[in-house]
Amino acid sequence: MREFDRLVEIMATLRGPDGCPWDREQTIDTLKPFVLEETYEVLEAIDRHDHRALCEELGDFVFEAVFLAQLESEAGRFSIEDSLKSAADKLVRRHPHVFAREAGDAAVDSADRVRTRWEEIKAQERSASAASEQPKTLLSGIAPTLPALLRAYHISTRAASVGFDWAGAGDVVEKIQEEVNELREVVDRGAADAVDRVRAEEEMGDLLFAIANLARKLQIEPETALRKANDKFTRRFTQMELTIAASERLMQKMTLEELEAEWQHVKSRQHAD
Repeated sequence: MREFDRLVEIMATLRGPDGCPWDREQTIDTLKPFVLEETYEVLEAIDRHDHRALCEELGDFVFEAVFLAQLESEAGRFSIEDSLKSAADKLVRRHPHVFAREAGDAAVDSADRVRTRWEEIKAQERSASAASEQPKTLLSGIAPTLPALLRAYHISTRAASVGFDWAGAGDVVEKIQEEVNELREVVDRGAADAVDRVRAEEEMGDLLFAIANLARKLQIEPETALRKANDKFTRRFTQMELTIAASERLMQKMTLEELEAEWQHVKSRQHAD
């Protein structure tokens, strides 16, 4: 805790009368892009399994939390200690199988059971706050600013916690096929004229939401899966681009069949590696 206390003291100094002009100008709103940037840098380090970078990025991530808490403390709302206490209390409350186990309690011996129990306790907490000045609903605690695919994943997780869910992954696959057919219908109907963009957007959204549900059923975090797919495509496309450039050809002058042949060559070479 010594280094954490030191970080809190440094932040207070930066915000003090003789501190940094830039730091003193910041508000919780101006810090939002920095919080988001640090979040993605942490995720990037995790994806690369770059443990040295992760060590540094986690420090930057914690710093943003300390910065925000310092601003709130100066306004008399709460301190970083209050935030830490809230997190610790929540962890204890949501892990009764660890911290409040009583004689006769059934053992919680799998990650799936822990996850189910976690969502049940969260639902109880939301119900308990329903009579407060700001009642919470099942989905109200999911930040609208989350990336859309990740938000869809969390929305479906909350809905599933009260039994509103497909029985199995196969049922979701059938739903995905249904959404694909509906999107195809819009595309085919608009082939002669312009595609109905409004309807296509709606059907595309339904399809992506169903895919997020399948990811949940398969215990795959969809945002991570999509980031990895983006990275894989970027690596392969870049290699294809460099290979074509080395042969003194222009991609713009090549046919789709020629580009596809180069793409397959790059894929097979990367698989061999």
